[in-house]
Amino acid sequence: MSFDIQVARVYDPPKPGDGTRVLVDRLWPRGVPKGAFDQWCRAVAPSDELL
Repeated sequence: MSFDIQVARVYDPPKPGDGTRVLVDRLWPRGVPKGAFDQWCRAVAPSDELL
C-alpha cells in the first residue's frame, strides 16, 4: 500500500483530484473559509519548542 502526499500553500485554491485536504497548523489562516479543508490537525503542527 502506498500513499501520495502533496504539499500546497494554504491560500492555493483546491484543484480537481486533490483528494482529502488536511490543514496542519496551530492557528486557522486569515481569510480562509472554515469549509476549505476536510480536516484540521493542529496537534501534529510544529510546536514553539522546536523553533
